Amino acid sequence: MTGPDQPGDEAYGEPDADTAELIAQIRQLAGADPSGVREVVVEVLAALDRVAGGALRDQLPEGIRLDARFDAPVAGSG
Repeated sequence: MTGPDQPGDEAYGEPDADTAELIAQIRQLAGADPSGVREVVVEVLAALDRVAGGALRDQLPEGIRLDARFDAPVAGSG
């Protein structure tokens, strides 16, 4: 996860209120249990990838793909 001071964030502009609230909640959780937050984020990304038919995995960094076990076949694509 990147913060607002990370390079490349300018391309996304300002987040809407819901997005900003979600970011704040994730950051608060990360302070308490970073590994727990990482697991939740991986699960959310895996669910989004399933809904997208496996298209999301190609857009993510290799480390995240490995954490999310994206090397497994997508359900229903075979």
